[in-house]
Amino acid sequence: MPVSAPGPETRVYQPVELNREVRVHLEAGFPRLWIAGEISNLARPASGHWYFTLKDDRAQIRCALFRGQRENVTGDPQSGDQVLVRGRLSLYEARGDYQLIADAMLPAGSGALQQAFEALKKKLEGEGLFDPASKRPLPRYPQSIAVVTSPTGAAVRDILTTLKRRWPAAQVKLYKTQVQGERAAPEVIRALDAVERDGTSDVVILARGGGSLEDLWAFNDETLARRIAALSIPLVSGVGHETDFTIADFVADLRAATPTAAAEAVTPDGPALLRQVAALEQRLLRSPARQLQQSWQRLDSLDRRLAGQHPARRLDEATTRLNGLLRRATRACQAAVGNSRVRARTLERRLLARHPERSLADLRQQQASQRSRLLRAFGTDLARQSARLSEAARALNNVSPLAVLARGYALIEDENGNVLSRREDFSAGRTIHTRVRDIRIESEVRRVHDAAPLPEPYTDDTGNK
Repeated sequence: MPVSAPGPETRVYQPVELNREVRVHLEAGFPRLWIAGEISNLARPASGHWYFTLKDDRAQIRCALFRGQRENVTGDPQSGDQVLVRGRLSLYEARGDYQLIADAMLPAGSGALQQAFEALKKKLEGEGLFDPASKRPLPRYPQSIAVVTSPTGAAVRDILTTLKRRWPAAQVKLYKTQVQGERAAPEVIRALDAVERDGTSDVVILARGGGSLEDLWAFNDETLARRIAALSIPLVSGVGHETDFTIADFVADLRAATPTAAAEAVTPDGPALLRQVAALEQRLLRSPARQLQQSWQRLDSLDRRLAGQHPARRLDEATTRLNGLLRRATRACQAAVGNSRVRARTLERRLLARHPERSLADLRQQQASQRSRLLRAFGTDLARQSARLSEAARALNNVSPLAVLARGYALIEDENGNVLSRREDFSAGRTIHTRVRDIRIESEVRRVHDAAPLPEPYTDDTGNK
């Protein structure tokens, strides 16, 4: 079955990308470790770096030890030597070579000591001897410092020189002891017992110079570790160089990288404190003058305030304020009088404009005008109503039955005055009333005859009869 090309969701690595990620995971996944093996193909170029292969009978690994780490190499290793190498795993990206970046090398005979060191470290750590919560704080300004170390060698000279330079006020007491060999650990324990018996020291420095694992082995003693943990005085460990670690370092209240660093850790910086004291002294000397100047300034301020509160000045200010108020009151009164006069003149004009005589004359004139208008309107309306009445009288006279009767016509009514005009209203024997002009004739119907039809009324072209 053919293989299809990767889709857009699939990441395709470049060699440099893959090597970089492998290196990151390799370095993160493996802490510093020890490897035992045989040196092969040892190369020492002019750069000072060492390149070699570490192998056993079944595998090998490339190694590099850079020039800055050569001080951690014990002896003069050669190809074919059995050694212990400490370092971190990495990857050389350009070639994809897996390698060990070494930072220390010991002869293979030290392997048993290293295993014993790791076992004791694990045991004491499980018992809580390394617990940070049990560490005692160091005194800030120690008056007495105990130094437990060899009376010979560079370590004691460096410690004493540093203590004298940084904190000469402290009393330094040297407790001499061996720091290497089988008798070293018991002597260090006896020295610590003496320090505690004396009871005068505020802090203890336990120190020695650098060396191989074997040289520092006395400080990996279990009895010594327990004595340090039980000590009632804070202890600073300054054993070996920065890359050297001993059991005493883990048990101590503070681990210093070197003996000199241990001396610096237990003391304040005396010269710096002297400079601070000198600065404070200068501030203290300047303080009275500054306070005196401030007092004079306050006195001047109070004097000015007192002068401002003097009775004569306050009286002058009150008189000035009173004069001002009087002037304002005079101007206000004058303005009020002027405003009152203006208002009086205005009210007088308004009153004159509304005088009863003037209003009465106006009303009379309005009355005459209204009467004249009323009379004209009444005459006009009377003439119009008279004309309408005459017209209505003429129209009423034209349609009045009396006018018809006056021309010789008659109107037949019943006894109640109702007009009779239909055939069925005239039955034989019925009493009827005939009205002619101004007389009313009562008669009885004897017989009813049919008559010839009346002619149609004349109608003009406009439809009027």
